[in-house]
Amino acid sequence: MEKISDQLTGELIRLAFAEDIGEGDYTTLSTIPESAQGKMQLIIKDEGILAGVEIAGRIFRAFDPDLKITVFIHDGAGVKYGDVAFTVEGRVQSLLQTERLTLNVMQRMSGIATTTRRYVDKLAGTKTRILDTRKTTPGMRILEKEAVRIGGGTNHRIGLFDMILLKDNHIDFAGGIEKAITRAKQYLFAQGKTLPVEIEVRNFDELSQVLETGGVDRIMLDNFSVEDTRKAVGLVAGRYELESSGGITSDTIRDYAATGVDYISVGALTHSVKSLDMSLKKELRSET
Repeated sequence: MEKISDQLTGELIRLAFAEDIGEGDYTTLSTIPESAQGKMQLIIKDEGILAGVEIAGRIFRAFDPDLKITVFIHDGAGVKYGDVAFTVEGRVQSLLQTERLTLNVMQRMSGIATTTRRYVDKLAGTKTRILDTRKTTPGMRILEKEAVRIGGGTNHRIGLFDMILLKDNHIDFAGGIEKAITRAKQYLFAQGKTLPVEIEVRNFDELSQVLETGGVDRIMLDNFSVEDTRKAVGLVAGRYELESSGGITSDTIRDYAATGVDYISVGALTHSVKSLDMSLKKELRSET
């Protein structure tokens, strides 16, 4: 998985530069001498959790290996207005051409990490962990899920390839819960694969069918109320991991955690966050 993530991040950076620079940054190339050297600093303009510093280093190195980054605040740290997270120095042309991609990535990742930390803090003292989802920006999933991890959340599956997740459409098209589970297990055996199996249930009748059939690792309770979730926890009695999903907000998440579920998945961690404000500016040296 680490190798896949590394490859996807490298490809994302390559595509992002192709999108932004294209044939060339003519503004920079026409106004800045090739030999000019300079230094910029990343200035925080909001309060939250910093994320994307390591990725910023990769961005700089991918574009110009001679750029030098000096980090003062690392991923996962709390930041406030006026903090300087790092400086980067080298060819000014390189600094200007990497500026926007670095900010886009770091602002987005920091916004996700900040949102995740708020949810995680609400569950302090419980056993429940926060999960992300696949409701991510196309092409940005690896970075957005890394931001969730930095914020203290737990990554669910990265994609369709690292887990069997039998959701309502799979179940309905397969002809029911028993058939869906049986076919999934048969497929894994035939392919020689070992993957965790999770199944979504929409009501207590479906939950009973899963308990009778077995063969799964985790059950997702979709749009269950707090009261029904508590009842489901009692019925499952520790035989399988339980995940709550659907319509859970920051106002209700603590109540769901109190029922004893193992996980709560929150799409809002990645699909509707506010980016953390920051800027990458020329370092102004004091005149003496």
